[in-house]
Amino acid sequence: MSRLHALATWALRGLDPEDAHGLAIRGLKLGLGPTAEVDDPILASSMAGLILPNIVGLAPGFDKNAEVFAPMLRAGFGFVECGTVTPLPQAGNPRPRLFRLTEDRAVINRMGFNNQGLDAFAERLSRRGAGPSQGVVGANIGANKDSADRIGDYVTGLKRLWGLASYFTINVSSPNTPGLRALQTRAALEELLGRLAEAHDSLPDEDPVPMFLKVAPDLEDGEIEAIVETCVASGLTGVMVSNTTVSRPDLASSFASEAGGLSGAPLTALSTRVLRDFAHASAGRLVLVGVGGIASGADAYAKIRAGAHAVQLYSALVFEGPGLVRRIKLELAERLRSDGFTSVEAAVGAR
Repeated sequence: MSRLHALATWALRGLDPEDAHGLAIRGLKLGLGPTAEVDDPILASSMAGLILPNIVGLAPGFDKNAEVFAPMLRAGFGFVECGTVTPLPQAGNPRPRLFRLTEDRAVINRMGFNNQGLDAFAERLSRRGAGPSQGVVGANIGANKDSADRIGDYVTGLKRLWGLASYFTINVSSPNTPGLRALQTRAALEELLGRLAEAHDSLPDEDPVPMFLKVAPDLEDGEIEAIVETCVASGLTGVMVSNTTVSRPDLASSFASEAGGLSGAPLTALSTRVLRDFAHASAGRLVLVGVGGIASGADAYAKIRAGAHAVQLYSALVFEGPGLVRRIKLELAERLRSDGFTSVEAAVGAR
């Protein structure tokens, strides 16, 4: 079956990237995805109290509408983050808006939060069932492009999905919604997190639900420290480091000049450096998840040693297919043992 999945990945690369993604989602809904073997115990961990069979997660963007979180958990991911979802459905930016930079092992997207809205998202999550056996599924929430109250959109998302998601990620760092990244500034972030905290306090009591902030890698001097202190003061659980970048390193692809967020291999070094800065600034006060450019066990291991408690990937799947997850986990387990670690947690921040 793994050979069949490899052939399917090769075939999908011949299609328009967005069309290929749509076909992959349909195939997973039909039960055509892989089934992973039992995870190596050394990869098990706890992320903000959430029990993970392994620390390799699926980043948002793949399962925008919460359609295939169960097949992706079966495929071997330790947790899956769905979204970004906005209160109202929206079409996103005009196509083409997704580009494979094959020579650079990278992707540029300017999707613009295209999704079916909160009601469809919530209805699908409601079928998931309760309990640890259902796996860890997070909800990445955002704001509609034409919203008159963007902060209110995040509050709406939190309230609508309360009790349905294992954790929430507040996405203020997409470069494809004009003005959204301004919510990362201290004053705006204090207002956003303050209103979310107020909404949280009004919701029914239940087991603690972790809340993360997703940040851009394109931060100015002093912004990391300001974000950390604001998150800590607001009682936020942690930070997802990082989203796509608007910077452009040297790229070989003819699509290099396309507007949008760049992800994949060229983001690896930048996102890991920013992660290390967040780890230094937070000094253990926040749970950090490393995202950006992970395509091997070595990449995942570097994020962990830089301070990540877990990692997420997506872009590398475009080039490697679903078998990549198994390879990353095998390589990561080998590296942990070769350096004398008996668990992932023991390696977090170890230099």
